Amino acid sequence: MNQWLEDLRIATGFLTRLPMPHPDGARPQNFARAQRVFSLVGAFIGAAIGLACLLLRAIGVPDLAAAALALGGGALLTGALHEDGLADVADGFGGGRDAAAKLEIMRDSRLGTYGALALLVSFAAKLTAVAAIPDGAVVQSLIVAHALSRGVLPWLSISLPYARKDGLAANAGRPDGVMAVVAAGIALAIALLSLRFSDALLAAIVAGAGACLIALLAMRQIGGQTGDVLGAAEQVAETAILVLLAARLG
Repeated sequence: MNQWLEDLRIATGFLTRLPMPHPDGARPQNFARAQRVFSLVGAFIGAAIGLACLLLRAIGVPDLAAAALALGGGALLTGALHEDGLADVADGFGGGRDAAAKLEIMRDSRLGTYGALALLVSFAAKLTAVAAIPDGAVVQSLIVAHALSRGVLPWLSISLPYARKDGLAANAGRPDGVMAVVAAGIALAIALLSLRFSDALLAAIVAGAGACLIALLAMRQIGGQTGDVLGAAEQVAETAILVLLAARLG
């Protein structure tokens, strides 16, 4: 039990801006193990965004504005961690001539044209999707989207080689297969408890497909993973799930 609580502290401290004491969090093996609870922290993030959206709707804020404000609050909660990864991947993959150049661009903290467009498309898709989901399903949908999109990250982490020897992904350590199975199992259980079976299953498939798409693209572009690649995979999976659920529930 102590290990699970420590994992939750490490994962929460990494995935959000909430101050969480985790004295052993700097050890790669501890962070790698903590990835098994990424989906639990994701569910918390999704619940916070969903409840904020629902509250704003309840006081008369239009659906589109409520969705925008809730998603903005979610970015503050997470420090836009994964959005930053998506922008860096878009800039690097779109602007670099070769793998070395792409990786160098991805290290650059400045936002380029490709990154800006990627963020714009992603936010617009999430915004309109959340606005289209009815009150009775918006919290559950956001919980599922955030849980599943983080539950696939350990699989990517163990499946892809490192594109560089340093950086966030390499320094964080790699979880083992058992941790990846646990992470996926928790994410799927959250989805099944939150949605109808068919919707939960489709959401899980879409999350896996989105992550696989980014994995294949990363292998072709830079030969493996970085922390930015994992962030981009989370964003693609999250956006795809929300669009799917808006189409089915809206």
